[in-house]
Amino acid sequence: MVELLGAKDIRQIATALSVRPTKTLGQNFVIDANTVRRIADAARLTDEDVVVEVGPGLGSLTLALLPRCARLHAVEIDGRLAGALRPTVEARAPREAAKLTVHHVDAMTVAATEFDVMPTALVANLPYNVAVPVVLHMLAVLPELRRGLVMVQAEVAERMTAGPGSKIYGVPSAKLAWYASCRRAGSVPRGVFWPVPNVDSGLVAFERREPPSGDRKKVFEVIDAAFAQRRKILRGALAGWAGGMDAAERVLTAAGIDPRLRGEALDIAEFARIAAHREAA
Repeated sequence: MVELLGAKDIRQIATALSVRPTKTLGQNFVIDANTVRRIADAARLTDEDVVVEVGPGLGSLTLALLPRCARLHAVEIDGRLAGALRPTVEARAPREAAKLTVHHVDAMTVAATEFDVMPTALVANLPYNVAVPVVLHMLAVLPELRRGLVMVQAEVAERMTAGPGSKIYGVPSAKLAWYASCRRAGSVPRGVFWPVPNVDSGLVAFERREPPSGDRKKVFEVIDAAFAQRRKILRGALAGWAGGMDAAERVLTAAGIDPRLRGEALDIAEFARIAAHREAA
């Protein structure tokens, strides 16, 4: 039996640890048990999954995830929270505690060597200011990570899941598309957090897929250049990257891309073709 945390429990644990949520670390703790149950359900975990949870905080979501997976790696940058997580789990889910491994480390620097068993799923309530970089980093360094569900700011969720042709399609959408297909998986009201943020949140689910052929770093350079000045057509936007507008036009034409298009019109396969034709030029 797992005893989930409520608002009173969260505040008691925070007081005992002398923890005050900080904007610097993007700390907004979920205080509603029904919300963490819903997130855990939406993650669609199996009892064979090895989960990595980034930013477990005081353990609300951790407690809901543990009964649904084989192992859980909790990655927490705040030393006080990292140290308190296991005692919380042992007190409220003693039969599940053996599944938990706590890593006191920055998620943006974590490497595959940190894990004795490779994670297969990412489930997390991510700090708004680092949500996309964290997901991209995890997908890059953990090749066995097959799927995930993350809670992020609603606007970030829209950008992560936007497709070509959308006004909000940009660098996050295109780079995530290299690794995975993404979709909106629900919304989360601001009232379930402490402290209450001034924005709503959204759930984003992803499934890893085979990337296009090519060098990821070079493809990402094309994406960065294409969206650095969104209003420019590709011929101008990629001039610096290609070595001039004429060179950019030659590469685009060779790749079968209209030089008059803007970056927001291209899918990840087209960005990959552009990178490949520059290498071939």
